Amino acid sequence: MNQNKEPVAYFRLLEYESTFMDAAIDLILEETGFKINPGTKVLVKPNLVSARNPLACTHPNVTISLCRYLLNCGAIVTVGDSPSCGTAAQVSKAIGMTSGLAELGITPITLGRPVPLKLSFGKSIGISRDALETDMIINVPKLKAHCQFLVTGAVKNLFGTVVGFRKALAHTRFGETKGLMEKLVLEVAAKMPVAFNLMDAIYPMHVTGPISGKPFAMSLLAGSPNAYALDTAIYMLLGLSPKKVLLWKEISNQKIRGYDPDHIKYVIEPPDDFDTTDFQLPEILSPMEFEVVRLVKGRVKSLFNKIS
Repeated sequence: MNQNKEPVAYFRLLEYESTFMDAAIDLILEETGFKINPGTKVLVKPNLVSARNPLACTHPNVTISLCRYLLNCGAIVTVGDSPSCGTAAQVSKAIGMTSGLAELGITPITLGRPVPLKLSFGKSIGISRDALETDMIINVPKLKAHCQFLVTGAVKNLFGTVVGFRKALAHTRFGETKGLMEKLVLEVAAKMPVAFNLMDAIYPMHVTGPISGKPFAMSLLAGSPNAYALDTAIYMLLGLSPKKVLLWKEISNQKIRGYDPDHIKYVIEPPDDFDTTDFQLPEILSPMEFEVVRLVKGRVKSLFNKIS
């Protein structure tokens, strides 16, 4: 029975500067059965949401260490995201990742070249051809409290493959209709060629988010080939249920493999080794829809950043 379960690896890592980072990532990938052939084109997709707060982004050391592992395996590595404001290069520089990637011969790219994804509810959204045309994506989310989704991890991070302002526009277009944003996130994630998910929960963001929360010392680096199982494992670690997490509720309704805690087997360290008692989540969630004025201001700022 255990052989049919989705592996989720938990590894205790106290600091981002730990000398065990490379070994931790190596072990997580090995223990969950990850394999890669030389010459494979890999898109490493961290969370580069904003230059305003490095805590809101995947820590550079996690991304850099992962890239080093992949390059040692003979992979062709690209690092990319589509930030909510500015470019991936700008955010990378602001959080201190650019020089470390440069030492590996990597320059971060902003995911672009939108292609329409037809959605089940009769609409479409522009997702990045850069993401679709790679051989595989390794998703590197940051665990965060979220003012609209309550908490976000691996699955929500793949929404960053929606190109540019279309992410904010989606909230304006679909946010008023209950459940549509959750369906949208899942349909984008399902389209992506994801091979692995490595979650930065060493110092996740709690209290609020996705940009302005506070650090929490969870000391956890987690990974799984299955993004849904990884998120389910984190929801369980936080003592949550599908009734509280709307994205998990939608995953459960669709019975996507990994939604059920019984689908999971833990490798390396058990969840009981991690204390999340004081991890705070928003008590009241904000509406899914964005106000039009806020959207227009964000779009103008994004265009200014691109030409400045």
